[in-house]
Amino acid sequence: MARKIDKLRTSMTFNMVGAVVMLLAVFGVIVSVIGFISFTSAFKREYSTTTYHMANTAATLVHGDSLDDYLEGGKQDEYSRTRSYLDAYCKAMSVSIVYVIKVDTSDYGSFVSVFNCVNNSVDDTDYEPWELGHKRDTTNETYRKKYKAIYSKESPYETIYRTKPGEGLHPHVTTLVPVMDSDDNVAGILCLQRPTREINNARLPFLTNIAISTALLALLFGVFVTLYLRGQFVLPIRKVSLEAIRFAKDNKKGEELTSDISRIAEISGLALSIDKMESEMISYIDNLTSVTAEKERISTELSLASRIQENSVPNIFPAFPDRNDFDIYASMKPAKEVGGDFYNFFFVDDDHLAVAIGDVSGKGIPAALFMMVTNILLSDRAKMGGRPSEILEYVNDNLCEHNTADMFVTIWLGILEISTGKLTTANAGHEDPAVYRKGGSFELVKTKHGFVAGGMADVTYTDHEITLNEGDKLFIYTDGIPEATDANESLYGLERMTEALCSVEDRSCMEIVEGVRRSVDVFVGDAPQFDDLTMLCLEIGKR
Repeated sequence: MARKIDKLRTSMTFNMVGAVVMLLAVFGVIVSVIGFISFTSAFKREYSTTTYHMANTAATLVHGDSLDDYLEGGKQDEYSRTRSYLDAYCKAMSVSIVYVIKVDTSDYGSFVSVFNCVNNSVDDTDYEPWELGHKRDTTNETYRKKYKAIYSKESPYETIYRTKPGEGLHPHVTTLVPVMDSDDNVAGILCLQRPTREINNARLPFLTNIAISTALLALLFGVFVTLYLRGQFVLPIRKVSLEAIRFAKDNKKGEELTSDISRIAEISGLALSIDKMESEMISYIDNLTSVTAEKERISTELSLASRIQENSVPNIFPAFPDRNDFDIYASMKPAKEVGGDFYNFFFVDDDHLAVAIGDVSGKGIPAALFMMVTNILLSDRAKMGGRPSEILEYVNDNLCEHNTADMFVTIWLGILEISTGKLTTANAGHEDPAVYRKGGSFELVKTKHGFVAGGMADVTYTDHEITLNEGDKLFIYTDGIPEATDANESLYGLERMTEALCSVEDRSCMEIVEGVRRSVDVFVGDAPQFDDLTMLCLEIGKR
């Protein structure tokens, strides 16, 4: 028995399948935990957002100018009408309480009730409605801070989750929104309390479904992997091992080992290596296989270079999913496996976004290498701060210092101050950008161009300023767009590009870039692409 157990422990099948089963178990636990946390967070975010919209809508039913009159006993008809609206809204929205209070702004430590609409049937609670003028101390320090934030307009709304509210009450979320008067001052606060049982009721089934699904998938995958490992790893390796032992003993050609032994490249390669060794594999190498191997090597290297170049620029969108004060999207399509175009965007600090695009002279690997050096110099220097002209001067001098290949690059660089929309730019021989003003259309913004970078040392560049407001868009590109040619060698041109931009000017940044690309593709047709096509679009959002 002990020998069988030892043999089992040293078995490749046992060890590989055991490792896979352990990994699947760990994976199942991790997936369940991450899924549970992500689901809860997403549900709470959505819950908070919808509760805010519900509260904000309710606030429109209240006249902020009349709150003091209500408390003094005036405007009784208007007060009754508003209260009936809030009562109806409370029931229609299935919320526990909708109430309006005026807070003592001297220390935010107390408040007086104006409206208080209760719907105990929603969550089986026993709240007693407050009468008009009911005074009460602020619940706790958390509420005091949130009252202050509302009255000082530091926040458009506040949300409080109470998971353990106390005896007789159930978990709920309360959203606080301002009630504004006609002078746009905060006259009071509307609070909407909503039960959170939907969150609690949804999490357990979700976790159960995740756990069951993961377990079933893990079981099926385990069976599949076991069969796969045995067929593609264990048996082929055993066959190769036995053949190697036999050959070492007999020094004779044995059973031919082919790549069909396994779909795994490493194992099939090992089998072929043993077979070639047995057949004096050096004799198999001839000119044809040498040329083929060289072509495959070059193709592999070009493919790797293309992936490296693609990953050298930001290529995951949305690039900043947590930012809503701007949107950005870019695209780069080399004419060959690798190209000389590049774009880049990154934060210099929390309020400054650097945006750059460039086009290296030449094509292929040399241009790609020059492009990557330029991009590194540009991003490293820009992150140190300074004006775009200073940054381009630094990049130009460093490129000229060791530029034995006499290559150069055109660069457009802009640094956007997000809080104000001020965009400071400098241009090293690059194409003029196109700017869209909200309510208008795309137009080219022509500025003075400096000399190309890398062409001559000690060149100075000039800064220009463009102010971008909410809804305005910036479009930058390389000359591969206007210089794209069709089968008749006609140029696409800036006019067609501007028309294409205007046709999608009200779309998102991604749709604008893709719209221009489609327009170029339709124009070019079946004609070959001779130049890289690179574009970037930036839109200013709410600040």
